[in-house]
Amino acid sequence: MKLSVVVPAYNEEKLLGESLAAIRAAMHVFANAELIVCDNNSRDRTAEVARAAGATVVFEPVNQISRARNTGARAAAGDWLLFVDADSTPSRELFLETRDAMQSGRYVGGGATVALGAAAPLDVRLMIGAWNTLSRTLRWMAGSFIFVRAEAFRAVGGFSEELYASEEIDLSRRLKKLGRLVILRRHPLRTSARKLDLYSRRELRRFFFRTLFSAGRNLRSRDDCAPWYDGRR
Repeated sequence: MKLSVVVPAYNEEKLLGESLAAIRAAMHVFANAELIVCDNNSRDRTAEVARAAGATVVFEPVNQISRARNTGARAAAGDWLLFVDADSTPSRELFLETRDAMQSGRYVGGGATVALGAAAPLDVRLMIGAWNTLSRTLRWMAGSFIFVRAEAFRAVGGFSEELYASEEIDLSRRLKKLGRLVILRRHPLRTSARKLDLYSRRELRRFFFRTLFSAGRNLRSRDDCAPWYDGRR
């Protein structure tokens, strides 16, 4: 079994090195694995940092997370694809749990619960807890950590390039038509809380309610998904 780890990266020079170091250390639990970084038209040293870490770098000129992941996946040779966000630091234990889920033959894919890498205020902890409960109940994969059989990923057409956010939920729904998904919880994925530092609660609430009242139509607009695309880092 060969694993391909795909990391989409847009202006990620600050956090990418730490993330790739953690991924490299965890990848050793797989006998055969490759690391691919998709530089999503960054304006900083993202590609240079990735190459210095020994990753294969591919380029996607259209700034969209779905396209970046799909472009990385097209360059992958693995039987399984594992998508990890560039601001996340997965542990060896999470990779071991992921490997066991892959080898069990029971799932077409899955994800993991998430935890912030630093102490967070109560409202944020409640929000993360609510997401983890929803994720496990509905088997919705968090975009920061997704593993999927390559053949299943290609069979459903990969990530929707009509969406600029929530593409992982859309993928989860389509994959569940092919088989079971699992959300791992023993070793949550550590990810950064930078959106909470870069955006006010008012900005984040505005995005949430816009999504709610537009029935998700704003997710098809890059301009309406500013927290992912306005370049704040």
